[in-house]
Amino acid sequence: MTVQGTTNLTALEREIAALIVTALRLEVPPDDIEADTPLFGDALGLDSIDLLEIALAVSKQYGFEIRADDVENQRIFSSLRELASHVAAHRTR
Repeated sequence: MTVQGTTNLTALEREIAALIVTALRLEVPPDDIEADTPLFGDALGLDSIDLLEIALAVSKQYGFEIRADDVENQRIFSSLRELASHVAAHRTR
């Protein structure tokens, strides 16, 4: 696993990492997820079902929907940093 400890996460990135770990019941501490680590594929081993779980958790926590048919999903879910950037731009709470 290429996930490594990091201290350079923003507060929102740290918050979203914790949300992902909780929603997916991962056995990785949130602070071990680096901002640029790909969310899907080898690093964390997440798949499309996990994407749906993350989207639901983000929706509940931040008050906006990430639609399954959004053409930007590949970019949005490419890394913790991209997801946090999207949340920051669209959150309602």
